[in-house]
Amino acid sequence: MQILQPPGWRRPSGYSNGIAAEGRLLFIAGLVGWDKNCEFQSDDFIDQTAQTLKNIVTVLAEADATPEHITRMTWYIIDKQEYIARQREMGEVYRKVIGRNFPATAMLEVSALMEDRAKVEIETTAVVPHS
Repeated sequence: MQILQPPGWRRPSGYSNGIAAEGRLLFIAGLVGWDKNCEFQSDDFIDQTAQTLKNIVTVLAEADATPEHITRMTWYIIDKQEYIARQREMGEVYRKVIGRNFPATAMLEVSALMEDRAKVEIETTAVVPHS
């Protein structure tokens, strides 16, 4: 995987401007912060984010992939102000579950998600290098 960082551009914090990779592509649906039984254990934004990230890691494992294979994430959140206010906690949870891999990322504030209790939904793309 190659991080695409144009010369002279300020390095982004917590994501990459672009990623170049070759290998087997994995496309993970928009996942939310519920457990394996599709039940929410918390209505807290950070708790749901942690569970969503754990769900992504679990799906990656089905393809013998790990978080370091993630090349792109699209986050949908329902409250931009809560995200901003809790960015430090968010970073801690992200690094604990995903590590220090910072893929190309987009984040959008939306008025609602399909699951009424969901506070965050994340789509993920990963590339597993050919052996």
